[in-house]
Amino acid sequence: MKIVVSAGGTGGHIYPALTIIDKFREKEKDLEVIYIGTHNRMEKDIVPKRNIRYEELEIYGFSKKDIKRDLKNIILIRKAYKKCLKLMEEFKPDIVLGIGGYVTYPVIKAASKLGIKVFIHEQNSIPGKTNKALAKYATIIGVSFPDTNNVFPKNKTFLSGNPVATNAIVAKKYDKTILGFHENKKLVVIVSGSLGSSTINNKLISMIKEMKNKEYELLYITGENLYEEFTKNLEIPSNVKVVPYIDNLSSLLKSTDLVITRAGAGIMSECAALKLPTIFIPSPYVANNHQYYNALELKKKNCCELIEEKDLTSDLLLKTIDELFSDEKKLKTFKSNLNAVGITDSSERIYKKIKEVL
Repeated sequence: MKIVVSAGGTGGHIYPALTIIDKFREKEKDLEVIYIGTHNRMEKDIVPKRNIRYEELEIYGFSKKDIKRDLKNIILIRKAYKKCLKLMEEFKPDIVLGIGGYVTYPVIKAASKLGIKVFIHEQNSIPGKTNKALAKYATIIGVSFPDTNNVFPKNKTFLSGNPVATNAIVAKKYDKTILGFHENKKLVVIVSGSLGSSTINNKLISMIKEMKNKEYELLYITGENLYEEFTKNLEIPSNVKVVPYIDNLSSLLKSTDLVITRAGAGIMSECAALKLPTIFIPSPYVANNHQYYNALELKKKNCCELIEEKDLTSDLLLKTIDELFSDEKKLKTFKSNLNAVGITDSSERIYKKIKEVL
């Protein structure tokens, strides 16, 4: 079996793509894969390390401000499209998978031109511009949130969930005592993505000082570039650990009682799959404010707490944590409702649906 996979720009696109590839490798012993990504984003370093053939395209997102760059980009997209046509004519894939990011646009258009079946996956509740534009070329479309079914054509759309949830399920539970935490005390983890958030860090630095009177423990993940600034002259209580980054977050989540995080599609899918009570603080700096709507989907189903960044303070967050830990009934409700929405077999669903259309 031969597949072409394209995804780029952020881990939110790349890691679901890699998880799908892993599923195909598990099922198809003769699998051949080409991964098409950008020439200058993180996938160019991540993908080749997985022993996957990598083809790069020089292509950029449109800026809306730099007209010269946008005009150049139109030429680059045409060039990328022709390269994709040539690649696919030679490789002859059975299906092409677009898992998000602007790099997928010329890839999917080329596949459609050649009559090759196409699968696209949307991680967020509010679809990105690229997937909206590509929906007409898709044979099948997988979505992570039920309400996204209303955006794409119903006859080709199915609820797949987000493949990264599978990683959380199979991950080995992290031994939190390695970090100096107590086995029998509740653990709260605050993480704002791999890069962290200076806005959240600045708003919550006073929270660290207030933690000394709490029975539960806290792991604060600042983001690598923000760690030094955050910890400068900071007195850290014994029940708090501050680290720049955790490599195996999925494993750590299995040892966590409450997580406080942004509302990216990946982390949300992992929390739902693990039935982990969560306080979401959506980033307001993303396209179409999609993180807010991601979190709102779960909030409406009584699965989480939602605090908008504009309302966030140390006092409010501590109060919310305390109220949750003192309300065991509410925590059980969250877990029960997450059990209903969490999808733990996403990559299997996607594989089976693709096999059906082939």
